[in-house]
Amino acid sequence: MALSTPLSQMSAALPIGVDGSSRSMIKVQSVSFTEKSWSPLLRLDSVSRKLSLKKRSTVCMSLQQQASRSKVSVTPLELEDPKETPLNLYRPKEPYTATIVSVERIVGPQAPGETCHIVIDHDGKVPYWEGQSYGVIPLGENPKKPGAPHNVRLYSIASTRYGDSFDGKTASLCVRRAQYYDPETGKEDPSKAGVCSNFLCNAKPGDKVQITGPSGKVMLLPEEDPKATHIMIATGTGVAPFRGYLRRMFMENVPTFKFDGLAWLFLGVANSDSLLYDEEFSSYLKDYPENFRYDKALSREEKNKKGGKMYVQDKIEEYSDEIFKLLDEGAHIYFCGLKGMMPGIQDTLKRVAEERGESWEQKLTQLRKNKQWHVEVY
Repeated sequence: MALSTPLSQMSAALPIGVDGSSRSMIKVQSVSFTEKSWSPLLRLDSVSRKLSLKKRSTVCMSLQQQASRSKVSVTPLELEDPKETPLNLYRPKEPYTATIVSVERIVGPQAPGETCHIVIDHDGKVPYWEGQSYGVIPLGENPKKPGAPHNVRLYSIASTRYGDSFDGKTASLCVRRAQYYDPETGKEDPSKAGVCSNFLCNAKPGDKVQITGPSGKVMLLPEEDPKATHIMIATGTGVAPFRGYLRRMFMENVPTFKFDGLAWLFLGVANSDSLLYDEEFSSYLKDYPENFRYDKALSREEKNKKGGKMYVQDKIEEYSDEIFKLLDEGAHIYFCGLKGMMPGIQDTLKRVAEERGESWEQKLTQLRKNKQWHVEVY
């Protein structure tokens, strides 16, 4: 997903050794998120340690294969140790040069536009937490500043800290290709296409990409209470951070985090072909029916109760009594996606609050005070 600096945002891999094969230990410097030479006590499989980028990509599972698996072992577990959030380990003037592992189109033929899941190998040098973002600097020269590089574009990370290879060495982004069509002719104008999104969606395995970060704290997943309720509301690629949350909750076997609360995802897209990570989310619904709920709003295929297009705010209104009750009980609520989603959602929540005899302004103030309200829009 892209955030506003401008800001944007997912595939997967099975680590060698989850069957209990022997592992080796390499002792290096202690963990610190304040140094670029970040290096924990690494627990590495004696085979996977020798894998090249090409070999690592061959053990990657497709999104559909991942969705059908039970919980997967992850390494290095030392990624759980740091108490301080990793922030800005690499900055625009000194970015980290990472490598593209894979680029996969993840929408169907009838989806308006193209969205890609992009896996990036950072070799464990740019660790992050769920809900954070990477900055990406596309190759080439900034046309507005001759001789200078392009501006940084921020993308929400769509994987857990262990990445789609479950070894702490990759990060995934969910990126919609930004294209411009002339309103009069209806023809695409490549000169106005999004520089960074097209750079990423056109990338090939082995290509280099400069990244900065990680950045952001507002969307970090609170883990103090494993029985907490998390209500996630996304439009399009705004689902990126929530994919990371849900993989941590339901796909990965993390000894220090055993989720036993409720995760409720609302996802708004244009049509069925536009659904992102649907197989993955549907598998959680099947395997964890007491802990996961999944509601979709398909604006071009469904109607709301008034006969208009079904948007994510209509789904929120449909379940408003439950949502307000959960918020009163301390649930966290998250919003991620296009900036234009928020006015409609806010209007819906305000109307529902007034129907309940409550002041939405006072309620929102309290939610923010309690750190239950999390918003990242672009």
